[in-house]
Amino acid sequence: MSDITFSPDQKARMVSKIKAYFEDELQQDIGGFEAEFLIDFFAKELGPYFYNRGVFDAQQVLTEKMDEAGYVMQELEQPEP
Repeated sequence: MSDITFSPDQKARMVSKIKAYFEDELQQDIGGFEAEFLIDFFAKELGPYFYNRGVFDAQQVLTEKMDEAGYVMQELEQPEP
């Protein structure tokens, strides 16, 4: 898996959310620079857990849809004389 990266706009929005969280929940000010380091830490150290969960969830949905497709294919079969 390659490193998780974000566009500058995505990172700016995440920085804003982290700063707001620290202010609202922890009554602490955190600078944008520190928030970016926190994002990088989470992306590197925790990102793979979230990524793997997303892959697992996608696999589950794909399996369900393939099962449904299999049933539809069986319904298309013609009776043999």
